[in-house]
Amino acid sequence: MLMKEYRICMPLTVEEYQIGQLYMISKHSHEQSERGEGVEVVQNQPYLDPEHGQGQFTEKRVYLNNKLPSWARAVVPKIFYVTEKAWNYYPYTITGSTQLCSFLPKFSIHIETKYEDNKGSNGKIFGGEPREEETEVCFVDIAYDEIPERHYKESEDLRYFKSEKTNRGVLKEGWIESQEPIMCSYKLVTVKFEVWGLQTRVEQFVHKVIRDVLLLGHKQAFAWVDEWIDMTTEEVREYERATQEATNLKIGTFPPAISINDTPLPSSAHGPSSAPTTPLTTEPPDFLAVPKDRPRKKSAPETLTLPDPARRNSGFRLPSIFSWNSPPQPE
Repeated sequence: MLMKEYRICMPLTVEEYQIGQLYMISKHSHEQSERGEGVEVVQNQPYLDPEHGQGQFTEKRVYLNNKLPSWARAVVPKIFYVTEKAWNYYPYTITGSTQLCSFLPKFSIHIETKYEDNKGSNGKIFGGEPREEETEVCFVDIAYDEIPERHYKESEDLRYFKSEKTNRGVLKEGWIESQEPIMCSYKLVTVKFEVWGLQTRVEQFVHKVIRDVLLLGHKQAFAWVDEWIDMTTEEVREYERATQEATNLKIGTFPPAISINDTPLPSSAHGPSSAPTTPLTTEPPDFLAVPKDRPRKKSAPETLTLPDPARRNSGFRLPSIFSWNSPPQPE
């Protein structure tokens, strides 16, 4: 298990960002999706929690096979997705992601988020209880930290961007110390990949991907501020609904039943009240299951055969755990 705390400051208020985060997530998901890859929204509906009150429950499928490194693509199915479940009780949210393919059932991501109007100075925002290991704190600068070159857009470069409607920006070096208003997005991220021989490498890789996503998303939230700053809650929810439908069509999945209405779900509908979690499952998704109306072909392989790593010019060897019938070995 690898846990890190990310702190991302923005020249916004927590109240403003309640609209901004909904707009950013919808537009960002649409931009990053393409045929067969991206974010499919399965559910999006009100949710009532006895401790946190009224919120919104969202379930998504993130298809990302082509975004995996070559060493990871060698051991996952051609159709691979992660399911993400989020409970948004703004300014507090919980997100859980779990890989749904049965060949690797011990992978999960848990993200706890809190927003405050400060410069990232609250060291006890997630409680002062001692943890087994010291949690690394990572400050993310939305203006001066580098993003992957493929995501760079001049219009989203906050070193030169100035908002016409809010008159905020340009963000100069050291802007966090002098900026008003300012808020911080605190994210406590836990990654678990309990597979012998790959745990450290995969957990570090996943954290790198998460950091890049957080940097790009929060950067875009401010770069798009003039698009959403005047929106009401009803307007941004309608934008969210329309964008989700367009994104699902763009990916090429069957359109799910997206429901955004005024009737909240009971708190028992999607998990525990105070800290919902995403249960792991060892059952494959329907499209990977053998049809029940005909027997399995005898030619179907019972094990997943990989190329012999010893024949490659690499010191990295894949363990034998990737046999469909062999249980994982403890680390």
